[in-house]
Amino acid sequence: MMNLLTQIARLLVSVTFIFSGFVKLVDPLGSAYKFEEYFGADVLNLEFLSPYALQFSVLLILAEIMLGVMLLVGYLPKLTVWSLFAISLLFLFLTWYSAYYNKVTDCGCFGDAITLTPWETFYKNVILIVLVVFLVVRVHDIQPLRSEVLAQRISLLSLLVFVGIIMYVLRYLPIIDFRAYAIGKNIPKGMAIPDGAEKPVYEDTWIYNVDGEDRVYSTEEKPWNIEGATFVDRETRTITEGYVPPIHDFTMERDGEDLTEMLMEEDRLLLVVAYNLSLASESGLLKIKALSERAQEKGYRVYFFSASTQEDFDKVKAEYGFDFELLFCDETTLKTIVRSNPGIVTLDRGTITGKWSWREIESIELN
Repeated sequence: MMNLLTQIARLLVSVTFIFSGFVKLVDPLGSAYKFEEYFGADVLNLEFLSPYALQFSVLLILAEIMLGVMLLVGYLPKLTVWSLFAISLLFLFLTWYSAYYNKVTDCGCFGDAITLTPWETFYKNVILIVLVVFLVVRVHDIQPLRSEVLAQRISLLSLLVFVGIIMYVLRYLPIIDFRAYAIGKNIPKGMAIPDGAEKPVYEDTWIYNVDGEDRVYSTEEKPWNIEGATFVDRETRTITEGYVPPIHDFTMERDGEDLTEMLMEEDRLLLVVAYNLSLASESGLLKIKALSERAQEKGYRVYFFSASTQEDFDKVKAEYGFDFELLFCDETTLKTIVRSNPGIVTLDRGTITGKWSWREIESIELN
């Protein structure tokens, strides 16, 4: 009976780690951006580690998915289960910290494939570490698949395949796109709020000075009716967020004017996306002019889409001879749209019809 429970726990843990690792394996930059968020001053305050976010991302992804594979095939079981325990303990602490202090709203445990709230993620990790502890106790029941040699070969082959996938997607784009900006997605539809959707609920607390003392009141207490009370401050707390559409932070601004609605009507729109011009590949920028000329000949409206300033863009425009204008958007949104800096996105009436890394520019065929 205990052996059966061990094998069930083994399967559950291994599948969870393999799935969690795989959905991040196909998009390691997404995990790198999440690491940058965790390293930020308002979360762990480890900003000196931010330049190494991608390296942390790759190492974590490979560790996660490889430990899942090694557990499944029974390769080096003692090393595997103790490593799983260590990494699960780390995840448990990070998700508790994130949930308790409300620091990161989505830990990115399952990449962009599945979004969990901080507390949902924490409880998931509690269950996971219980299973891992059980495996540590029953490690003698974990035997290699058929033979130790076969388990070793499967593990090494898996590692080579996973490293190859990471190298490919870092050079180009994710091979599976779970985001709201995947090819075929319509941006206006992704921004729409359906009829009858749950509305956000807020709670206001009021601070009034009464008899020389600051006191906190609820809205129901109507402190403004208290004789001699002087208003000091008001604080608003979100009780429930309500329905949040998949796309809720997308704008296309030029000189402070929002052109989103107008440009979403264009049937031939090409966006050169560079979330930060100072970090954009010079080799990529060199290829943009020829592409923009080809696009304009075919009737496309071309824009540069960035979170950089107009001044920064004007310098790049003069240096590379661009003859199109800048649209402004939030940096996080641009990182989500395309995992390349610069990257190319084409749209037809708001529907994304193509996405490319700058390394693929020469092979882009415009209709």
